[in-house]
Amino acid sequence: MTTPLIGTSKSTIKIKKLIKHVANTGLNVLITGETGVGKEVVAQNLYSESNRATKNFVKINCAALPETLLESELFGYKKGAFTDANRNRSGKFQIADKGVLFLDEIGDMPVPLQSKMLHVLQSGEFSPLGSNQEFKSDVWVMAATNQNLENKITKRTFREDLFYRLNIINIPIPPLRERKEDILPLIEYFYKSNKLEYPHVHCSKPDLKELAKLCDYPWPGNVRQLQNSIKKQMVFKSWEKIIEELPGEYPEINLDNQEDGQSNVAKPVENFSRKIISHFIGISTSSDKLFEDISLKKIKKLASARVEKEVIAFVLEKVGWNRSRAARILKISYKTLLYKMKEFEVHPPIK
Repeated sequence: MTTPLIGTSKSTIKIKKLIKHVANTGLNVLITGETGVGKEVVAQNLYSESNRATKNFVKINCAALPETLLESELFGYKKGAFTDANRNRSGKFQIADKGVLFLDEIGDMPVPLQSKMLHVLQSGEFSPLGSNQEFKSDVWVMAATNQNLENKITKRTFREDLFYRLNIINIPIPPLRERKEDILPLIEYFYKSNKLEYPHVHCSKPDLKELAKLCDYPWPGNVRQLQNSIKKQMVFKSWEKIIEELPGEYPEINLDNQEDGQSNVAKPVENFSRKIISHFIGISTSSDKLFEDISLKKIKKLASARVEKEVIAFVLEKVGWNRSRAARILKISYKTLLYKMKEFEVHPPIK
């Protein structure tokens, strides 16, 4: 199952549009960005949106294998080509025929192998190790790197012609610290995913102050670090502990009011509040015309649903999760209560 591309930032929306625009072109794609930003997720979404989605999506990490092994993995080999080659084996280009070959960490591909890769991309033809026979493969090549390939070209550690052959469509993914609007929807997505993946493990959402800190944190490990932090919370049962152990520093957040009644909220929290509003009513906070297109009817519906959920959860908790008694107190039918508990995902705590 393809992981969706989560986010509401301008850059994420732009990437989503670009994916739909180029998904059926078959043009080589180079996806760039820091470690953990979601390069493989973008590649998988390109694949699932394309007319090749019924064929294979084959991934190979160019940094994980030595040159000789990487070559045999890509092109396959003939029986007797080298020691221990006791049978013919198909390479990734053959396995990915009519589908997608995703070359992760392409910047680490050894220079001698880059020339062979260039030949395959130009002609679509290759020969397995130990064989003179040429095979042809119709493969959509996507590559990803966290390195600056243009700098590597200058240092002669990456072929310029291969770069231009791969970089027909370029999809740069900004780091998470530059698209903080994506943090809230990502937290929500990973929270729900963890509940499904680990149904017997208690997952809790961060409170407002904890969310503020999570949104203000620069996330040097990007989306992967955020995802791992949410999984880690399931083990330690404490967002405060997870936040304390995040590497690096971030401003102290104060959500308390001063004695004179004036808000004592730091600037990052003001920005966070705007993000909360944006996430809640589905509008962008990037413009100064923040409330230009708000539908009062929509806000009323969302606010009503939020209040219903909180009241139902509160009453159930007070009556020890006795649903019959809660339904009588709320003056609704037992069946309606069950429906609303399912709709709002209100569940008793796991003991």
